[in-house]
Amino acid sequence: MSDLSDDQAQRPESSRPRGLGAAARVTALASSVMDLHVRIALQEVDREKRRLISGGVFLAMGGTLMLLALVAVEAALMVWMQEAWGLGVTRSLLALAIGNVVLAGVSLRLGGQLAKGPYLPQTLEGISRTTKAVLGR
Repeated sequence: MSDLSDDQAQRPESSRPRGLGAAARVTALASSVMDLHVRIALQEVDREKRRLISGGVFLAMGGTLMLLALVAVEAALMVWMQEAWGLGVTRSLLALAIGNVVLAGVSLRLGGQLAKGPYLPQTLEGISRTTKAVLGR
């Protein structure tokens, strides 16, 4: 009876508006459904966070291992350049550095061209919603 006003609490039960009890039940049901929905959504977000964190860890590990493999290949290439072409350490390192800069420039140029739009509005909206959901904004 605490949710009824003083005027309604003093009236006999038969004279109270009947819709009030039904409205309260519908509101309670809607609140319960929303609470359940929020709980399920939070569980899904938790699973997605774990999946994304695991994926990031494996990507970082793969990137690190690829970097180590690249260093080993560069060392082998430097030794080969010294033996095959008779270059000194300084010239071998300089040749490798020039090759790396050229390859990096070509890769960045191609990556920039491929990442450039145009993007469909639905794609931009999806990226925006995903970013907001992941970052919690």
